[in-house]
Amino acid sequence: MTPEELSSAVSACLEDAVASGDFAVELPAEVRVERPRNREHGDWATNIALQLGKKAGMNPRQFAEILAARLGKITGVSAVDIAGPGFLNITLDAGAAGELARSIVNAGRAYGTNDTLAGRTINLEFVSANPTGPLHLAHTRWAALGDSLARVLRASSAAVTAEYYINDAGSQMENFAASVLASIKGNPTPEGGYPGEYIAELGRAAVRLRPELESLPGDQALPVVRALAYEAQMADIKETLASFGVHFDVFFSESALHSSGAVEQAVERLRVQGHVYDEDGAVWLRTTDFGDDKDRVLIRANGEPTYFASDAAYYLAKKDRGFTEKIYLLGADHHGYIGRLKAIAACAGDDMEANIEVLIGQMVSVNGARLSKRAGNIIELRDLLDWLGADALRYSLGRSPADSAMSIEPELLRKNTNENPVFYVQYAHARTCAVARNAQAAGVDRSAFVAAGLDQPADGELLAHLGSYPSVVAQAAKFREPHRVARHLEVIAGAYHSWYDACRVTPTGDEAVTDINRTRLWLNDATTQVLANGLDLLGVSAPERM
Repeated sequence: MTPEELSSAVSACLEDAVASGDFAVELPAEVRVERPRNREHGDWATNIALQLGKKAGMNPRQFAEILAARLGKITGVSAVDIAGPGFLNITLDAGAAGELARSIVNAGRAYGTNDTLAGRTINLEFVSANPTGPLHLAHTRWAALGDSLARVLRASSAAVTAEYYINDAGSQMENFAASVLASIKGNPTPEGGYPGEYIAELGRAAVRLRPELESLPGDQALPVVRALAYEAQMADIKETLASFGVHFDVFFSESALHSSGAVEQAVERLRVQGHVYDEDGAVWLRTTDFGDDKDRVLIRANGEPTYFASDAAYYLAKKDRGFTEKIYLLGADHHGYIGRLKAIAACAGDDMEANIEVLIGQMVSVNGARLSKRAGNIIELRDLLDWLGADALRYSLGRSPADSAMSIEPELLRKNTNENPVFYVQYAHARTCAVARNAQAAGVDRSAFVAAGLDQPADGELLAHLGSYPSVVAQAAKFREPHRVARHLEVIAGAYHSWYDACRVTPTGDEAVTDINRTRLWLNDATTQVLANGLDLLGVSAPERM
């Protein structure tokens, strides 16, 4: 019996009790069952009696007694105990608990997926680094977490578009182009420009494509250099992201908002909504009506649109593309953006609590990391990948909440020991694969399954953690916290290593292969599947040998 099946059984008991007149209360769409902290309290627990007792006009414990009597009659439930004010602790018989192993194997890659976010259409924007240089340390955390978040949202049935907003408009792009041109001409980096060997590399690449750039006057060469350098830098960014296992469905250009007239149109659309006013020659958005600390300028007195105007146009572009929910993943220095972005949503007629969400990530540091040889003043993501590898980097970034500052310890991540969390989980997966290979060599297959044979404490411990995996995925999606998956995989890995020591799949010596050996192979392979599914949600490989 899976936790989902048990949850449905509890719901059915509640419906029967209401139909029989045992109590009258509005029932929730779903009853949540959780793993008790203490295994002596049973396999699963629910606080539904505490939630509904008073609403039904009775003491929660009395409510629990009525429900417990019905739960005790369910096939596969061996005991139901009431604890404290009305907690229900449910113990399954070994056969019902063990059946989960076969369910997981049969479900395969689909195990852990759920429909909690079915029907939700989400635009998830993250990284969005300026195309004026290589991706660096400040971008790594959102690259890893953003991609993992997209995966857990999809695993919960949301329709997700991962989007990269290219900040390719404004003075920074002009400074970038001027820097590359200066390198081509052999001139010093202009004031406000970009230093680094990568600028020289971009210049050399541009000259290889257009040799005449070396002799063209600056005003004629600049737009050509800008286009070539921009294209080359975006190609570098995309290549680096691909090396990191990060995928984007859409790369959206800020300059396209300006060239298409979308910025001006956005201002007029917001004016029609009644939130735009003119003052001191400028055009303003009255964001203070929705909690912002001050109103924001959309169009300056000189007629130039602000970055905020681009933000407004971009939000409306997302809305026009049918995204009812927009999630922004921003860096630690963007706390001030929360209020103004939510105010844009409200001014556009959206619900600022339901239609937009802004997540802020804290800084990450890497002990002992060297500055990039190419960029000179940053730690490049490309160098981190060469040094630590994508798996170690993604897992270490994915196992901590985004809103907590963190420091990566490279020496730890390079160790092949249980101290290294990514090694610990990957080794558990590789170990399950080795057990399966050894079982095959010993003539153990999955031709039989006796669920009741999984009756050892180590069996129950491992099964319980495997059974919790789908709810962990659902919670990770609900709270936008992929790290929940990583931490749960570590729990599963620990339970598996203990199970490996206590329960043999292959017989020893001259012992004959029995159905218990075959059944344990099902549990071994179920663990393989869950670890692989979870690592995939984190963008980390599941090696079969280590």
